[in-house]
Amino acid sequence: MGQNPDDMFGDENYPAYTIGQAAEMLGTTQDFLRRLDEAKLINPHRSSGGHRRYSRYQLRLAARAREMVDQGTALEAACRIIILEDQLEEALRQNEKQ
Repeated sequence: MGQNPDDMFGDENYPAYTIGQAAEMLGTTQDFLRRLDEAKLINPHRSSGGHRRYSRYQLRLAARAREMVDQGTALEAACRIIILEDQLEEALRQNEKQ
């Protein structure tokens, strides 16, 4: 039994967007998104046919990477910075719960 559509689209981690949709939304290329996958910033869900599917959360990370690259940061460095920022944010959230 599948999820209720309202539950799926309310979930920021639900892989709702194809690589084409994601690239269009971000104003970037599909190749840029593939490079983010290679750099381990985002790990898109794969459909049964092997196609990449992106969540809103992943699109936010990709948008941040594009912004940094547009400002002159190397792609690999931008990805590493974003990963560290994300890890720090999660650690702070966990710390607040204790």
